[in-house]
Amino acid sequence: MNAIEIAKKMETDAISFYTEAARKTKYPAGKKMFETITVDEKRHLEMVTKLLKGLDVQIQDVHPMKNIRTVFEKMKAEMMQKVEATSDELEAFKIAMQMEKEGLDFYRTLVLQAKTEKERLLFEKLAGEEQQHYDIFSNTYNFLSDTGNWFMWDEYSIVDGGTPWA
Repeated sequence: MNAIEIAKKMETDAISFYTEAARKTKYPAGKKMFETITVDEKRHLEMVTKLLKGLDVQIQDVHPMKNIRTVFEKMKAEMMQKVEATSDELEAFKIAMQMEKEGLDFYRTLVLQAKTEKERLLFEKLAGEEQQHYDIFSNTYNFLSDTGNWFMWDEYSIVDGGTPWA
């Protein structure tokens, strides 16, 4: 199996996992997040499949963090309710973080092995999106597992409520 076939398998596995995670997640914003990232992974699969077939790949300028920010802004009221994530949901986020980390590392390696400029640009783009996906899952995991500390660190506040660098 060559690198492009491995990439195709990774994207297919990610789609399956995130689709199932979305189906099982009760936390509304988490469910929507898995659904949104599934769309990204389907787009990744389409681009990798085209590359595998030797077809022209159109690299789209997509920003997963911006898409997720929009999702969370629309669901802010639900997020601010007391959140109780199940251990299964937290485990799904941990698995998602690991998958995205592996994808990120893999695409970074492919950037160095790319045979054409088009391949290099595609793999750089995919690596960047996988990094954003990792950050999204990591931030959500931290929010769900320790909401109070998440707000403190996310807002860069200290215990007395001030920010020394503001």
